[in-house]
Amino acid sequence: MNKKVKNLVFSGVQPSGNLHLGNYLGAMRNFVELQKKMDCVYSIVDLHAITVFQDPKKLEKSIMETVSSFIACGLDFKKSIIFNQSSVSAHAELAWIFNCVSRLGWLNRMTQFKEKAGSNRENASVGLYVYPNLMAADILLYKATHVPVGDDQKQHLELCRDIANKFNNDFNNSEFFPLPEPLIQKNFSRVMSLRDGKKKMSKSEDSDFSRINLQDSEDDIEKKIKKAKTDSHLITANKKDLENRPEALNLLNIYSSVTKTSLETTLKEMEGKDFSKFKKKLADALIASICPIGKKIKELNKDKHQLLTILRDGTEKAKVIADKNLKEIKQIVGFI
Repeated sequence: MNKKVKNLVFSGVQPSGNLHLGNYLGAMRNFVELQKKMDCVYSIVDLHAITVFQDPKKLEKSIMETVSSFIACGLDFKKSIIFNQSSVSAHAELAWIFNCVSRLGWLNRMTQFKEKAGSNRENASVGLYVYPNLMAADILLYKATHVPVGDDQKQHLELCRDIANKFNNDFNNSEFFPLPEPLIQKNFSRVMSLRDGKKKMSKSEDSDFSRINLQDSEDDIEKKIKKAKTDSHLITANKKDLENRPEALNLLNIYSSVTKTSLETTLKEMEGKDFSKFKKKLADALIASICPIGKKIKELNKDKHQLLTILRDGTEKAKVIADKNLKEIKQIVGFI
């Protein structure tokens, strides 16, 4: 039972439908690289999605579009396990066990709940409050050793480690759950809104001009980049000049990420140019990178049967691991 587990990556993506550039650069492209080096389990976390109300028809459509986005971005469903979370009931079962392991004080410190619940916390769902316990169950159900995280999820992964450690200590089984390590992308800057360089790029923002969607056309991308907020200053090679220029920094960071170059290299290349010329290069780079993905997504969306087959195959593979581990967990807890 305490055998050393091999390295395994787990990550979940909420089914938000049409994914955007921030999702691609911040997660999907990294997922593709990780599957070349390690065993990977990638889940469309639909249980997390319903912490706020979802229209059932839109949710189903969003799940399917997220699968097609996974595949179009380069995830190999024959190499990595790809499935929707709700199809493996062990996630919910382990989440309840962790609800009884996790402490109220731990959850009260979670800043994301405070941000998402807003001022009307009493009207937030219980699911939104205990969401981090379910996230811990997602990871530990597969005894994942590594989790790709951004800045906004570091606190949740720390909670996951606390839960794993407490479970191991409570049941005198010090090596049962590994303490998962964060995988943080090197030389990566968060993708911000095209309309406000201080806000993260998000589908929830009202203006579609705030983001580049993976299914945007060439014309869409050109228009959005042309209208993207920036300033009238020329580009310099000095990074310090960008400290109080969030929109300019965002566009330069996006170009660097898309072209897989450092910000320093980008600044040297663009030194002395104004943003009208730079925006043309940025749009061209985005079109070359994003439009083939968008075309593939649209093709995949037409074949619902194929997408369901990918999910069902992934569910069967996930269940083999999840059911085995949950059986051991139940024995440890004392369930008959």
